[in-house]
Amino acid sequence: MKNDILDAIQNRRATFQAQFTNKEIEEQDIWTILNAANAAPTHKRTQPWRFVVFQKEGLQKLGTELSRIYKEITPEDKYSEVKEENMAKKATDSNVAIAIVVNYTGAVPEWEELAATACAVQNMWLATHSLGLGGYWSSPGLINHIGPFLKLSENQQCIGLFYMGHIEPTKDNRSLNRTPIEEKVSWVS
Repeated sequence: MKNDILDAIQNRRATFQAQFTNKEIEEQDIWTILNAANAAPTHKRTQPWRFVVFQKEGLQKLGTELSRIYKEITPEDKYSEVKEENMAKKATDSNVAIAIVVNYTGAVPEWEELAATACAVQNMWLATHSLGLGGYWSSPGLINHIGPFLKLSENQQCIGLFYMGHIEPTKDNRSLNRTPIEEKVSWVS
């Protein structure tokens, strides 16, 4: 029996900018993805996830900010002009980028808010896959410095960027490279 949800879980893959086309993602598809995120489980209904969506000129602004932060925080002996340019390119080569933000409410432990937000991102990823789009969650260290750009409050933290794009329909035969579940489970009867 075919199960679309289990199929999506098993076949979803990280898809990167090199595989993105120039075709814009429709606003309705972005809302579909965000609504999927909003359906994530959350303790005490805190719904701690917040998102900042970048598209079109917004992607250029994001790319410029990522490059600026990289240049500002990278020690001179580790700085690379190519890496600085690549920080911007990740944004500008995407159709959409979504900043993933945790809004810590204080109603539950912080780890629960973080876990709920991660569940929201998994829902985004599955929705992206179901729409025939590609994407991935990136969490470079410089996101710890992006709060002012995103206008985050003290109780909020950016935990990554979800980059998305249209992809050419291909047969992706990459395996998940997962070790068998049997190696990760113990049973108590």
